[in-house]
Amino acid sequence: MNDIATNLDEPIGLIAGAGRLPLLVAEGIVESGRRVICCGLDGFAHPRLNHYCDDYRSVGLAKPGSWLRFLKSHGCQQAVMIGSVHKSAMHCRFRWLKFLPDLRAIRIWYHRLRHDKRDNAVLMAIADDLASQGVPLMSSIEFCADHLATEGVMTQTQPAATAAADIEFGWHIAIASADLDIGQALAVKERDIIAVEAVEGTDRMIARAGELCKSGGWTMIKVARPEQDPRFDVPTVGPKTIRNLHAAGCNTLVIQAGMTLIADKPATLELADSLKIAVVGKTPAKTDHAKFTE
Repeated sequence: MNDIATNLDEPIGLIAGAGRLPLLVAEGIVESGRRVICCGLDGFAHPRLNHYCDDYRSVGLAKPGSWLRFLKSHGCQQAVMIGSVHKSAMHCRFRWLKFLPDLRAIRIWYHRLRHDKRDNAVLMAIADDLASQGVPLMSSIEFCADHLATEGVMTQTQPAATAAADIEFGWHIAIASADLDIGQALAVKERDIIAVEAVEGTDRMIARAGELCKSGGWTMIKVARPEQDPRFDVPTVGPKTIRNLHAAGCNTLVIQAGMTLIADKPATLELADSLKIAVVGKTPAKTDHAKFTE
């Protein structure tokens, strides 16, 4: 773990969004012998997260200045940023009141991001700003690498014979969608794209696919962005994903090996087997990512 600071007395900062992953990271930091200083994003962070932390503060999503002050006051020289932020919340009514930005956020938004406000550009700008203030971001998988997807079938349940053609067909389209920053997941059956993830997120895309494909038997493919920066939130699935897939009639889940986290991996794979869902890890070839130019 080359990213981990050598001084074990220095705490690790944790900037936590929604989901189970921030809990796994906090557990991993504690198991490594380090202290956890956590900024939990208000309205997103798991309510039990503070149980793993030496100090915890609920912070505004659009207030990176408060994140920095809190982490630096505890001597953090590195931080992990992990957990989801539901983009649909950013398009709610009165969002500027709910997510009132501080001066640092305004400066990032209107200066660094004037010409590109896509997800990856926003995350890169935040990472650069934190680093410029002495709190660089570490890899988000540094403390939970055991939960990464591996190559091949990870469940006892094998993919249906009809899934192979759908995987081959859908894989390249999923990568193209991620390349274009549209979404990182899609649903496919009989070489027909049923649904593509967009701003609604994976869970709601799964529900939509189930509504559109009442007969079931479809495959979901979820990939990373091209050259995904591991400092930022990598694709994630977990027990909730598996239950949603089962309810929607999916029988095969394909995820990118080495770049997708499986929250509570043993329990998630066991649940998939109990619900007869095959979980497959696939590694992209170097030629898979199409290059798009403006």
